Amino acid sequence: MLPYTLIELESVDSTNDYLKRHKTDEEAPITLVTAEFQTAGKGQRGNSWESEAGKNVVYSLMVHPRTIKPSQMFSISEVAALSVCEALNEYLNAEQKEQTDGGFRVKWPNDIYYGNQKVAGILIETDLMGGRIDNAIIGVGININQREFVSDAPNPISLWQIKGEETNRQEVLESIMKHFTCLYEQLEKGELDTLHQHFMQRLYRKSGMHTYRDEQGTFEASIADVELSGHLILKDVSGTLRRYAFKEVSFCLPSLTERM
Repeated sequence: MLPYTLIELESVDSTNDYLKRHKTDEEAPITLVTAEFQTAGKGQRGNSWESEAGKNVVYSLMVHPRTIKPSQMFSISEVAALSVCEALNEYLNAEQKEQTDGGFRVKWPNDIYYGNQKVAGILIETDLMGGRIDNAIIGVGININQREFVSDAPNPISLWQIKGEETNRQEVLESIMKHFTCLYEQLEKGELDTLHQHFMQRLYRKSGMHTYRDEQGTFEASIADVELSGHLILKDVSGTLRRYAFKEVSFCLPSLTERM
């Protein structure tokens, strides 16, 4: 298990922005910043992330994956998502897993879902230098003990809403870091194919036909693959393969459409 540096904050605008402003120990392979509350937590596409103070797990990680090529940077996203997914699945019983096709899953590219509802979001920001990845900041927000959501987010859910009881947030974070450090070590060793296979096993909608939407309209398709570059490959009803980058396709969920 790789060592990491821990910085604990009571309140901050955003843990990602904190890491951007403060220099971290370049010798530390991983720096973890946690906060009880974010005043300006960010989600994908500039959206805000609703999180009640003291109820959830909010953190950012700074890593320096300099052995990874920019074309392989999706592997960082896989490590981040899988570490959350595997940790949360430890808190489900057999019935809860069976009801949702195996429990928590990774919705491409890196949201964590329970059934058709979102329990965690991940935002990754990378800096390139000289044709390589200099560092990556991984911001994560996980709904743990929040009982109600008042924002206009379409489909949030918390671990409390699933289990009906409080969960020790520190234990959740410790489990995530156990998984993250092991998976990140795999990445540093160049075991990207093994990591990707693990990701595909945990993929949301990994089988069956479902509804999607692109700029030409809605269509039915199944997930054929996720490339190592991160592109999503869908196979429509005619057998045609469609290739999408992030933000180019939407998952149409029951009674709502979530834009990627």
